Amino acid sequence: MARFKAKLLRPVESGHDPAWVFVVLPKAVSETLPRRGRTSVHGSINGHAFQATLEPDGQLSHWLRIDRDLQSAAGVKAGETVSLEIAPVAQEPEPEVPPDLAEALDSLSGARSTWEATTTLARVDWIHWITSARQAKTRAKRVNDACDMLKAGKKRVCCFDPSGYYSKAFSAPEAAGST
Repeated sequence: MARFKAKLLRPVESGHDPAWVFVVLPKAVSETLPRRGRTSVHGSINGHAFQATLEPDGQLSHWLRIDRDLQSAAGVKAGETVSLEIAPVAQEPEPEVPPDLAEALDSLSGARSTWEATTTLARVDWIHWITSARQAKTRAKRVNDACDMLKAGKKRVCCFDPSGYYSKAFSAPEAAGST
């Protein structure tokens, strides 16, 4: 269990809406985790237990989104310094398949069977690759490409850096007041 203190940051995009806040994990804490990409953890914030998926920050570390419900339950808000404890979950939970991908998997013979034969972590990466597309056109292409690759027997998405480090595809949100 890694323990650290961090300031709860409000993302620029949220303006003054306290719907969610975030923390960037210290690099030393992130290095204790099993992977640089999306990673599920359990832990506590000011003693209140939670389970969440950490997102890669593109710097070989992670960031944690803390939604309104968790803020309320833990009695915390943006700007406060909190005590966190985290550890990787024993087994990565099965990711929720987005509806567009599920429909495509069902419509292309062979893609679903390869999907089912992959590991949970591989499915996390496939979904992360698809959902990280910034444009609807790119996402649709990735869904089609994924199904084609799966139909061809590929169990891992190729050319995808789940940490964002080499492609700089991912980053933690910009904190309000940090510019």
